[in-house]
Amino acid sequence: MPSLMSRPLFWPLLALALLLVVNLIATPTFFNIRIQDGHLFGSVVDIARNSAPVLLVGLGMTLVIATRGIDLSVGAIAAIAGAVACVHIVNSDQENAVSTAVVACTMALGVCILLGLWNGFLVAVLGIQPIIATLVLMVAGRGLAMLITDGQITTVNNNFFSDLASGFVLTLPVAMLVAITVFGLTAAVTRRTALGMLIEAVGINPEASRLAGVRSRTIIWTVYVFSGVCAGLAGLIIAANTNSVNANSLGLWIELDAILAVVIGGTSLAGGRFSLTGTLIGALFITTLEKTVPNIGIPSEASYLFKALVVVAVCLLQSPKARAALRLRRTPARVLAKAGPA
Repeated sequence: MPSLMSRPLFWPLLALALLLVVNLIATPTFFNIRIQDGHLFGSVVDIARNSAPVLLVGLGMTLVIATRGIDLSVGAIAAIAGAVACVHIVNSDQENAVSTAVVACTMALGVCILLGLWNGFLVAVLGIQPIIATLVLMVAGRGLAMLITDGQITTVNNNFFSDLASGFVLTLPVAMLVAITVFGLTAAVTRRTALGMLIEAVGINPEASRLAGVRSRTIIWTVYVFSGVCAGLAGLIIAANTNSVNANSLGLWIELDAILAVVIGGTSLAGGRFSLTGTLIGALFITTLEKTVPNIGIPSEASYLFKALVVVAVCLLQSPKARAALRLRRTPARVLAKAGPA
């Protein structure tokens, strides 16, 4: 049992399982899944679909953090992607055409690549601290999204675009399939090629990796571009969920959820080794936690406090020092009990 508890993914999985049990107690039909109109429906399916944006942003954030970086601009990039796509669809002569949605999404992701290149340039070439470099785009990006939409809530009417969030393929939600596909491709590239090792090398010791011949600038540029693309995909899914874009609120604070998902999954903010599977579990945990709050009757005004307390508890459970302190407090009692009376 101690060997199982020492595994990095044990505590995130345990926390997720406990949340699911709490939901099951509060709502006995929580795990019920039904097929309606050829599609799967149920609370578990909703969690899988709603976790897609957090997972996508979390995947990009994981690789950025692995290089000792951070990307605070992902929420703004998501808003820009939604704004570019929705404005193009609205201004098109064939608003409901499939080609219009494809071009809109392609344009949005192209802009996200440029924004990722910008972040990578500031960090890798100019040497600006990642938190400052991405904070610039976090602030300016909202303004850019507002400029693209003229400060208005832009509503679209395109069925193909809507399917990104509400569509189904083989009874499964499209949003979930997109996120799982990106997860699978990312895992394959980082674990089946040398890229993952190079990312970890840059994060563990940038100077040593440079002396070993690793092109750290290229690696850093790559992870920021990837983070931008992931944020763009998340922004498109969020915008498709409401068939609209509000530059002020789309993707707001998603960077914090993504960082929480990465940390809960066991990736260290100090850089180095990372866990994509841990990020997946963390994203599911965050989404399940948001669904748990109303299920157990927590007032909406206290939801953020409850969420913070649960996240702190999970992080403490993952901390080796915290677990060691608890063991030290229990050890004297066990020793005295075994020793018996003098």
